[in-house]
Amino acid sequence: MAQRIAVLTGDLVESRKANDPQRLFSVLDSALEAICERFGGQGERYRGDGFQIALPDPSKAPLVAVLLRASLIRHSEEHQRWDARIAVAIGESNWQPQYKVTESSGEVFVRSGQALDTMSDGTEHLRLSLGEQGESECLTLLSRFVDNLIDGWSRYSAEAVYLCLWYSESQQALAKRLGISQPSIHKRLRAARWPLLDAYLSHVEQRLKDDP
Repeated sequence: MAQRIAVLTGDLVESRKANDPQRLFSVLDSALEAICERFGGQGERYRGDGFQIALPDPSKAPLVAVLLRASLIRHSEEHQRWDARIAVAIGESNWQPQYKVTESSGEVFVRSGQALDTMSDGTEHLRLSLGEQGESECLTLLSRFVDNLIDGWSRYSAEAVYLCLWYSESQQALAKRLGISQPSIHKRLRAARWPLLDAYLSHVEQRLKDDP
């Protein structure tokens, strides 16, 4: 039976330039495993630096995309930023959580891959595709702003955002977790434009729940 799902297709940015590609791939694999376990999805890395995730709850897709990018950026090498291009497509599919994404097909899987292909030669790192009948210029524009926002993160800001999203703890608790002061956490989140990101994720999640 068909149901609404989200498919995230992505690839690492300039992975061939990494000084330690095995560590980069390990970071990606760990992030995929943790995200899929938490959100009940399935994800796999393929062709070295490519990956795909299917999620049964499409409203969580923007959050997952941000978590994945934050995970990569926070583990970046000192002189090279690690990041990914991610195309998020939402639509109907017969996919079930027990199915591997590499063995799955359908319009939403194809659309996610096609959206990523159109991003390959540009500076865009995040795209949201809702299908022809569901496209929203507002959500598309908001996603472009957030994409630009994430592009400006340092490793430290990405780490603060990742932990904030993953644990939903107070800044004091996050500071204790990292062994730094609460003002330092606040500074990192402010540099990451945390209030805007948090508002974006809440808004898009609610829109995807209310307007299938």
